[in-house]
Amino acid sequence: MAGQQHTVRVTINGEDYEGPVEARLLLSDFIRHEAGLTGTHVGCEHGVCGACTVLVDGAPVRSCLMFAVQADGASLETVEALADGRTLHPLQEAFRREHGLQCGYCTPGILMTLKPFLEANPAPSDAEIRKALSGNLCRCTGYQQIVAAVRRAAAMLRGEDP
Repeated sequence: MAGQQHTVRVTINGEDYEGPVEARLLLSDFIRHEAGLTGTHVGCEHGVCGACTVLVDGAPVRSCLMFAVQADGASLETVEALADGRTLHPLQEAFRREHGLQCGYCTPGILMTLKPFLEANPAPSDAEIRKALSGNLCRCTGYQQIVAAVRRAAAMLRGEDP
């Protein structure tokens, strides 16, 4: 029924959010418009490009394919949670150093895809990195610098000097 409101309670980046939403409101729209976190980008709105990827209870999810009501009670993490104040997360620092972004539109989704990937696979091969990135489209970089950035981030997360 159009216009029917449902209360959604979620934790996003450690902050609690609660409010009424229509059943058809996408999680990406809730994050951007209700929570005011605009780092999550919406590209294709079909789950193909990966720009809208966020972590839901630690797992990467396409927020344009999930309704906000489906996230009720969940813990979400968006790209805004990566940096600690002015200190960049190793993924962000590696992307900066390796020039792994150009326009930056796809970058938040890529970073949120790679965070749990590197937690599960701290020393990935280039082939594993490319497979992990296969669900994220970037029209600017050609992926070479992104792969180099992931290698650097993995080394940084292992405490090595890349």
